[in-house]
Amino acid sequence: MRILGITVPDEKRLEIALTAIYGIGRNRAHTILDDAKVPYGKKAKELSTEEENEIRKFVEGYKLEGELKREVGANIKRLKDIKCYRGTRHARRLPARGQRTKTNARTLKGPKKTMGSGRKKVEKK
Repeated sequence: MRILGITVPDEKRLEIALTAIYGIGRNRAHTILDDAKVPYGKKAKELSTEEENEIRKFVEGYKLEGELKREVGANIKRLKDIKCYRGTRHARRLPARGQRTKTNARTLKGPKKTMGSGRKKVEKK
């Protein structure tokens, strides 16, 4: 089953399989399946074409994938342009929500770069 150009995994339960689409989490997947009147435990390969079309209809009502990524990117760009605190944190690739940076913050900062002492070791004779 393909939705918005994304192949939904056949072997997983639908409530999990729908989360393969960017912008759909467990909560939204449950809402979509409730609206389409499809049980959560059903797998994508077991769906009838009517059920597939129902799910597709409800999924297309949301802003997902490329459109959502563009909107998030535009929001971050706006914050950088107005030079607000959050925008500057994004620009410097640091946490934007008040986390500590002396230790941790490795997700944004990347792996540790160890600094040397600044002087060369003297060889013993």
